[in-house]
Amino acid sequence: MNVPGPLILLRHGQSTTNAEGRFTGWADVPLTAHGEKQAATAAQLLARDGLVPDAVHTSVLRRSIRTADILLDELDRSWIPVHRTWRLNERQYGALTGRVKREVRREVGPGQYRAWRRSLTAAPGPLPGGELARLRADPRYAALHGDGLPAVESLADMIARVAPYWADVLAGQLCSGRRVLVVAHGNALRALIAVLDRLTGQEIEELNIPTGAPLRYDFDRGLRPVVRGGAYLDPDSARTAAAAVAAEGQA
Repeated sequence: MNVPGPLILLRHGQSTTNAEGRFTGWADVPLTAHGEKQAATAAQLLARDGLVPDAVHTSVLRRSIRTADILLDELDRSWIPVHRTWRLNERQYGALTGRVKREVRREVGPGQYRAWRRSLTAAPGPLPGGELARLRADPRYAALHGDGLPAVESLADMIARVAPYWADVLAGQLCSGRRVLVVAHGNALRALIAVLDRLTGQEIEELNIPTGAPLRYDFDRGLRPVVRGGAYLDPDSARTAAAAVAAEGQA
């Protein structure tokens, strides 16, 4: 068996709803100018550390796709195979989609707000019927018949949809020695990290993923992380940005 290749996890660059402090979920929003710069900076970090990817995976949402496109263009690797899947979409935030985080926190209190954002099992109310119907009519989700497209998700639901993609797709590419880049969303990456590191519920609550900050995982031959939690390529910036994610909605 080959020594597994490295896995690089990257949350997309700042989106317009990130900048506005809103829950985004499956809403398809663009990057800000700052988010585009974050994608270019991430590419520079990958080049610096010899991590030009062999394969790339994104969600089917434009903020993830655009981040990957900018990064690959910066690396002169736009020809690399890219696989897009709904399994790497952001968490379906249901009735919270589009709402301002600080307003939700003020309305329901800090305990419920934290549970909805960070706990393993808590979930808000479902997406309204009209909005759910529009998503179900979107050709990106044609394979998700009937109840296959979620009206709302907890992080446990996220883990249930991300884990098969790890086992069936990503793990095999890594075992072949390839350098694999996943450009996804905060909660999709939290779910994947929960699988990789076998996180406890408390550890999941404390995990915050900043935008535009590449996180490297290396593996032993049993595909277990060499360093639990991986290593950010720019740890100081990532630490500051993760603290800002944790504080969202409190101002």
